[in-house]
Amino acid sequence: PLALGLYTVNAVYGDTITMPCRLEVPDGLMFGKWKYEMPNGSPVFIAFRSSTKKNVQYDDVPDYKDRLSLSENYTLSIKNARISDEKRFVCMLVTEDDVSEEPTIVKVFKQPSQPEILHQADFLETEKLQMLGECVARDSYPEGNVTWYKNGRVLQPVEEVVVINLQKMVDKSTGLFTMRSSLQYMPTKEDANAKFSCIVTYYGPSGQKTIQSESVVFDVHYPTEKVTIQVLPQSSTIKEGDNITLKCSGNGNPPPQEFLFYIPGEAEGVRSSDTYVMTDVRRNATGEYKCSLTDKSMMDSTIITVHYLDLQLIPSGEVTKQIGEALPVSCTISSSRNATVFWIKDNTRMQTSPSFSSLQYQDAGNYICETTLQEVEGLKKRKTLKLIVEGKPQIKMTKKTNTNKMSKTIVCHVEGFPKPAVQWTVTGSGSIINKAKETKYVNGKFSSKIVIAPEENVTLTCIAENQLERTVTSLNVSAISIPEYDEPEDRNDDNSEKVNDQAKLIVGIVVGLLLAALVAGVVYWLYVKKSKTASKHVDKDLGNIEENKKLEENNHKSET
Repeated sequence: PLALGLYTVNAVYGDTITMPCRLEVPDGLMFGKWKYEMPNGSPVFIAFRSSTKKNVQYDDVPDYKDRLSLSENYTLSIKNARISDEKRFVCMLVTEDDVSEEPTIVKVFKQPSQPEILHQADFLETEKLQMLGECVARDSYPEGNVTWYKNGRVLQPVEEVVVINLQKMVDKSTGLFTMRSSLQYMPTKEDANAKFSCIVTYYGPSGQKTIQSESVVFDVHYPTEKVTIQVLPQSSTIKEGDNITLKCSGNGNPPPQEFLFYIPGEAEGVRSSDTYVMTDVRRNATGEYKCSLTDKSMMDSTIITVHYLDLQLIPSGEVTKQIGEALPVSCTISSSRNATVFWIKDNTRMQTSPSFSSLQYQDAGNYICETTLQEVEGLKKRKTLKLIVEGKPQIKMTKKTNTNKMSKTIVCHVEGFPKPAVQWTVTGSGSIINKAKETKYVNGKFSSKIVIAPEENVTLTCIAENQLERTVTSLNVSAISIPEYDEPEDRNDDNSEKVNDQAKLIVGIVVGLLLAALVAGVVYWLYVKKSKTASKHVDKDLGNIEENKKLEENNHKSET
């Protein structure tokens, strides 16, 4: 490189400066020397080397003591380059007849330290011009320049908005520069997350370079412009018994710490932090809730609906009724929305609501009326009716001769609740073949039966007794040897209904046949009646002929 047409050596601060002597060594060289020129042009000799004795001498120059080295080819090296080494050095080769000189310019460069943003503001306020910080880059040579950036873009000076002041100071002992650039800035709300940085531009041996500082984000304070009220937890529905929290927030920074909460039915606002808690809310908490700043500005509101569900079952609990009685049952619902109602009996869902005009034993059981609000999770109510149907014991006895013709089965059909206890007694000779066996007690009905082989006519008595009454019924049973019409056992209810239906059908057919026979009989009777009337006239005629024949015979006999 050349400077003003002269050979230039670029050196890095602290490194070794190497300057070759750019002269051809002439014949008859006596010695070589190096000097540098003072600002006023006067020379200062610093190194000498003889071509004949091969010895090197260094002049007593304090700035270069122990820093110089002169090689055999007259190349001069200077250790630990300093800013003060920026001079014009001259290589001199001397013969008896001539002195040759060749100058070299030395340039020294020093990279500055990475810039730092010092004296940072604790926070920034909108609509206020204030000191953001100072960018400092130290120990540069030559001096550098500082540029401020926001979000990667250059900050240009704007009056009363962006004010930049750059100062450059030099250390007289080292000759190095320190750059200080202060930034005054008026932020906006959008600068809340802005990244500020600074870059120092400097020159090195290979040209212009830059170093960037770490980015800094400042807390930007701005006033609240909007208030928002929320209901926590953020559920779509609220039901009685829930705990809810009203949270009020402002969009300022820092956010407001206190608010006024306005509760339905209360004229004045309640001063609180940013939350207001309500526990175990009831339906009367439904209404409009508001919150505002403490100065009653910037208000927001929300509607809260507390859902409820009431169920009334009449009657409920344990109810005891007599068989055949009527029992009206009502399940009444009161709710904030349309509710779904269904009935359960003994863990089985019913298709219709229960209605009892004449209670039967099978009506007894545990009834549950249950209702839910499908849109409101967890809102469910149920009440229970335990229905007990009581009845005095009712007895019907049947008998049947067994197929072996050796015994008879006597059945005592019992109805009643509580379940009656059954006893058997027998009057007359005969023995009980086995103990009484009972069928399963279902819907207030069961049967007790015994098997006997009576030697003579006997009377069997069935006694059924519960807390309500004692009922006694007797049945005469003929001896095995005596034929009698056996009575079939009662069948179950379903078979009984089928038998009844069949009996009704048979009776209908018989009545129809009787009516047809009656009509046919009447017709036949009328026909016979007419036939007899005609026969009488014929008989009369036939009678007259017979009488005439008899008279003729008698006359003939008389004549003879």
